[in-house]
Amino acid sequence: MNMNEIREEARKKLKGYCRVCPVCDGRACSGEVPGMGGIGTGEAFRANLEALKKYRLNLRTLHNAKDPDTSCRFFDKTLNTPVMAAPLTGSTYNMGGALTEREFIGMVMSGSKMAGSLGFSGDGADPAMYDSGVEAVHAEGGWGIPVIKPREQEEIIKRIRRAEDSGAVAAGMDIDGAGLVTMALKGQPVGPKTAEELKDVISATKLPFIIKGVMTVEEAEMAAEAGAAAVVVSNHGGRILDYTPGAAEVLFQISEAVKGKVTVIADGGVRAGTDVLKLLALGADTVLIGRPVITGAFGGGAEGVQQIIESLTAQLKQAMILTGCADLDSITSSVIN
Repeated sequence: MNMNEIREEARKKLKGYCRVCPVCDGRACSGEVPGMGGIGTGEAFRANLEALKKYRLNLRTLHNAKDPDTSCRFFDKTLNTPVMAAPLTGSTYNMGGALTEREFIGMVMSGSKMAGSLGFSGDGADPAMYDSGVEAVHAEGGWGIPVIKPREQEEIIKRIRRAEDSGAVAAGMDIDGAGLVTMALKGQPVGPKTAEELKDVISATKLPFIIKGVMTVEEAEMAAEAGAAAVVVSNHGGRILDYTPGAAEVLFQISEAVKGKVTVIADGGVRAGTDVLKLLALGADTVLIGRPVITGAFGGGAEGVQQIIESLTAQLKQAMILTGCADLDSITSSVIN
């Protein structure tokens, strides 16, 4: 399937929950939570794209970076690409239900692995969401990362044990889910965590633990001090709090503060390989993609997800050639202005 075919099939199956717009900027789906949109006015959704758009790339063609290497180390794994699938749940009430939760996340995990990447799985109000993700990770021989909502402490620990049993590469918690509307609607208690609670969760496992949803230097430092192996700079796709900054607005400062202590991951508004390059130049080690993965899965199954990741990686490689970056370590702030 080509990208147009994947998009057209996804548009049919997503049943209006996502219009698969020519430009995915959150305008058509503003306020649609549950759904695919950003909360309230959708400004936080759009902030992710607008923040990336502000940066320009420095074109360089007098160099020897003729065949850039896009591979990277992520914990103890070698990946073909720094582009990974973000944790995504709610196939029934966010995406129209044409795929079951298990079918969807299975496609994400399989497609990510086929692309030489990693998929993250998520958590939600229906226990089947987390269960499906853990099952999909296990089915791929542990090649995936389950992410847990900021539930009560004992509930988080139970889910960490499930992640361990699946053989997962790592586990994580999307702390930005503390005020998630869909969880509140389904009567699932979630909320903020203290530094001590965070430390208790992280110390409960030997798996590398990832804290997703960090948007300030202060909280990135708190996560590092609590023992986190990685932080994800993310405003949860603009689905939690209206009028937050875009991830690219705060990424550089966060990276400057904690890079070397923890792995820095970023997500939000990635639609092209040039967006990946910008986030890496701002200090991210790897990048997560969300809505494009949904289009890939609904439009082409596991192969659609694979094609999305490989397409972004190919675009990244071309952008590296044209900015003089031989490998990911060569991508510095000098690439952008």
